[in-house]
Amino acid sequence: MPAKKHKPEEIIGKLREVEIVLGQGGTTAEACRRIAVSEQTYYRWRKE
Repeated sequence: MPAKKHKPEEIIGKLREVEIVLGQGGTTAEACRRIAVSEQTYYRWRKE
């Protein structure tokens, strides 16, 4: 099964959601689980 391609709008929305979780004192791993991506994907998106 091919990997899902996320649209730029979805990526921005998910990154904002992670910022909210981190702002509430959550961990990066917890935030990534909530948006259903790996930590590696999160850091790659953030770098872009």
